[in-house]
Amino acid sequence: MAAIITKLPGLRTGLVWTATHRPAYQRTGNPLNLYVNLRDRLLHTTSTQQTWTPRREPTHFLKYNKKVYPPTPHGETERPAFICHQKANIKYSPDKMWYVACLVRGMKIDEAIAQLKFVNKKGAVAVQETLEEARELAVQEHCVEFPSNLWVSESFVGKGIVFRGYRRHARKRFGKVEYKHCHYFVTLEEGEPPEHYYWHRRPLTPQEMLEEWLESQRRRIIPGTL
Repeated sequence: MAAIITKLPGLRTGLVWTATHRPAYQRTGNPLNLYVNLRDRLLHTTSTQQTWTPRREPTHFLKYNKKVYPPTPHGETERPAFICHQKANIKYSPDKMWYVACLVRGMKIDEAIAQLKFVNKKGAVAVQETLEEARELAVQEHCVEFPSNLWVSESFVGKGIVFRGYRRHARKRFGKVEYKHCHYFVTLEEGEPPEHYYWHRRPLTPQEMLEEWLESQRRRIIPGTL
């Protein structure tokens, strides 16, 4: 109940006790009844950050480690063991990390780590740590007998989260700022690496050069002919 002052024509001013709208916990006397009332009305009272948080790390690449292959038939070459590993949300531009990722493709694991020690780039440290972690996981979880008998079969970069902001400039101007992150993915495979990792860049044999020349002669266009 609340007191309201009323003044009517020809009457004295008096106090009128009326019921006003008050919060539910004041009317009931129990603060928990407010939560029950909101719950019954299907009202969500938690913040957006608590209800749904987007994934900040990729999860599909590591699923290749859990894939189970059928037994190798008798007489065929055994499937080499491999390990997929990643390092997510590296504070480094994916465009700059691409050069480091391409460097170690097709190398033996020991040679790749040795080469990265002489690369004067911030991303080389993250790639080296990822390769060392993948080598340990290959021995512990994927039954690789010799850790040095591994080579880098895949090495690529993915774009991570980007924080965007503004930077104050002179004369009331501003500039856009982007703080980029990247994901690094690597696959180590057991065995010896191929002689030429990029097949289209291999040196051609005399027979292949002859076939390529004949094909170019057949494709040429001679003006004024049928």
